[in-house]
Parts: sequence; C-alpha cells; structure tokens
Amino acid sequence: MITHIKGRLVEKTPTFVVIDCNGIGYKLNISLQTYSNIKQENCMLFTHLWVKEDSHTLYGFFDKDERTLFRGLISVSGVGPTTAQVVLSTFSPNETRQYIITGDVAALQSVKGIGAKTAQRIIIDLKDKLGKGISTTDIPLLQDNDLRTQALSALVALGFTKKVAEQKVDKTLRNTSEELSVEGLVKSALSQI
Repeated sequence: MITHIKGRLVEKTPTFVVIDCNGIGYKLNISLQTYSNIKQENCMLFTHLWVKEDSHTLYGFFDKDERTLFRGLISVSGVGPTTAQVVLSTFSPNETRQYIITGDVAALQSVKGIGAKTAQRIIIDLKDKLGKGISTTDIPLLQDNDLRTQALSALVALGFTKKVAEQKVDKTLRNTSEELSVEGLVKSALSQI
C-alpha cells in the first residue's frame, strides 16, 4: 500500500494535485483543507488508495489526522470517498471530529450529499472511535448550551443563516475561556462575520 508520496508539485487544483516522484506523475484527489495547506513546490502528502473493480484512485492528505478521519468516514455504510472529501472540504478535521463527538446532526447534514440518516449513521459509527482518549474537558459542551441557543436565535433574528451563526458562535465559545453573557457572545460572533 502507498502510505505517502513525496515529490515536486506539477499541478495544483482545488480538487486534485499531480506530484512528480522520480519521473512518475501521481494524481491525488484532495480536499480544500489540503489544497489550502500546500504552500511549497516540494511537498509530501499522506495517501489512501481506493480500489474499485474498474479503477484505482489515490487520495492525498496534508496530515495523518485528516487521512485517519477520511478512513473513518468511508468505513460508514453509505459514505464513499467523494462524500468523505466533501465533508473534509467543508469542515476542518477538528470541527468534523467535534460535530461527530457532540452528535451535531444538523452540522453534518449541512454538507452536500449527507441526509439526516447518513449523518446519524456517521455519528453512531464514529462517535466512540473518535472519542477514545479525549477527556470530557477537551470537548466543548455546545449542543445543549442555553447561552448558545439564545445567541443563535438572536443572530438568526438579525438575518444571518443558521449555519453561519452556528459556526461563529461555536468558534467564539471554543476560543473564549471567560464567562460570556448572551449579549457578549452575540457581539463577539458579529465581530467575526
């Protein structure tokens, strides 16, 4: 199995890259996260080889964490490599892991190609696997937070979409260690929009 490819970047698009490794050009499908992290002409990407009866496709990842999450996602019934890449292009690996561990069906459902049943299946299949070794203090309690709910309601009432409001409020809650009021949380989220 090919675990990584190191070489000279020949072509870079938001969906794939071509890396020249000793005269052979390897095409690797990538997520937007990997695309934005590739900065140099000489690079190394971790890989996953997807074998079907009519094709062999290489997927490239900037770090092992993203590849591990990709492999977890494709292990879920109904989630193929294309859908897994869309998830990893929509959210960072940390955000994806957080949504799965906290059981945030709505966030996963906001990804193109994932319905309610698939989102629930991803959470059921991966929650325990991804939660191993993580203490409860490392997981923000965002799902049933009354402060969060009130701030989201306020932002939606101001005309922002629920998805954008959730992302900004959750980011504020993750990055703030001090106690916030609803007004403070809304103001902080608004400053990010």
